[in-house]
Amino acid sequence: MDSSTDDTDHAEYRSTELGSESPAELRESSTEEYAVVADSTYSRAQFIEPSSLGYIHIGATVRPRSLPLTLLPIGREKTELLTRLKERARHLEELEAVETATIFETAAMPPLHRLPYIKEHKDSIHLARFDVAVLIETKSPAAAREVQETQAYQTLMDAIQNAATDVHVMASRNEKRIGDVDKTKQGVFIFNYFVADDPEVMLELFDYLAGSYVAETGLDNSTLLVPLDDENADYVAINNARWDIGILRFLWRELTNKSLRSFVQTNLKANQVGAMPVLYRLA
Repeated sequence: MDSSTDDTDHAEYRSTELGSESPAELRESSTEEYAVVADSTYSRAQFIEPSSLGYIHIGATVRPRSLPLTLLPIGREKTELLTRLKERARHLEELEAVETATIFETAAMPPLHRLPYIKEHKDSIHLARFDVAVLIETKSPAAAREVQETQAYQTLMDAIQNAATDVHVMASRNEKRIGDVDKTKQGVFIFNYFVADDPEVMLELFDYLAGSYVAETGLDNSTLLVPLDDENADYVAINNARWDIGILRFLWRELTNKSLRSFVQTNLKANQVGAMPVLYRLA
């Protein structure tokens, strides 16, 4: 699947330069319910064929930090939990249907309730305050369902549910892919949890958001996960990506890049899309 084609190939959407009209005026003048609004600062990301794998993303709120970033130790109980989860992930990987099972812990989490769109829809949005995340990759999307019926998966889930105050599970497939995310070595990982008024608009806008990160950060990997057709998920999509740098350098680059932040926030707001980015490291 290649989404790098020219905007004229997407008749059902309209991409226009911000500034000449407000987002509200653009929508009022559009014949569609919504139109994707994106300025010409960045081009669409170039995607490769989506992966044929299936995915199970598990987000758990165990003991999230009170500060967006802290370098203090995570504590004995949480350390023991992560050790148990990694052991149970290895048991999962022994199943024929499982490719990998990876455990993540938070490196940094912004105050999600203060983010645009999230703040305005706080009563209807499941805040992604997940300080522990698990990503299970299966042989196929159908195999994800099979894995969820196994004892190895239930044992993993029991450990999570016994320790967490909030758990969200999403069986999914890959919708768009820049490249595979390397989970064999440490780095800065992101799970970005998307919500939106219109899921199709969010998926279209993602092309531009990903393109901005490719241009500004050299991003060369990303797998956008969307729920399986019969999945009751609280998120339109979850994006996973990795940067091969340290967390402090990554955050400094993010905070000082006003052009990138302005582009992302402006276009999220214009298209009624919410993004909850949480940064992780391998546990």
